[in-house]
Amino acid sequence: MKWLLAAFIFAASPIWPLGTSPLPGDPYIIINKEKNQLAYINNGSIQKLYRISTGKEPDLTPEGEFTVTVKAQKPFYRKKNIPGGDPHNPLGPRWIGFDAKETDGRIYGIHGTNNENSIGHYVTLGCVRMHNAEVEEFYEKVSIGTKVFIIKSKKSFETLAKEKGAL
Repeated sequence: MKWLLAAFIFAASPIWPLGTSPLPGDPYIIINKEKNQLAYINNGSIQKLYRISTGKEPDLTPEGEFTVTVKAQKPFYRKKNIPGGDPHNPLGPRWIGFDAKETDGRIYGIHGTNNENSIGHYVTLGCVRMHNAEVEEFYEKVSIGTKVFIIKSKKSFETLAKEKGAL
């Protein structure tokens, strides 16, 4: 009987199962339009910062918390009928779409570019551009369901991540 009680106490204890539980929203992406930077957060810390481009007008890149719903390699550019992999394709080699404005990840996304010199500037029609080599690396880290928080703020990424429960 004592062993049954001990087993119950052990199984109900906070150390079961062994290991650490992930933080809410882990991994998590924060995009700060003020700095044109993206922070990738995982395992309770900021893993990497990336320079990005956002909307040429402040309201073009939507603000709020969204969810990654689509991922594509060599994405097709529908607006101008440009196939994936074509050097003229402005989406570059990867597409990570998120559900801003109820678009189901088909209109707004994080993607590469056919103009690497545009990174760091306010030039897009609403998407978030990255250097092609960086978006390929980033694509492997991001899963469907990852949260994306977009804001324009003077706060540090550490502060924003703590406010969102990602650190």
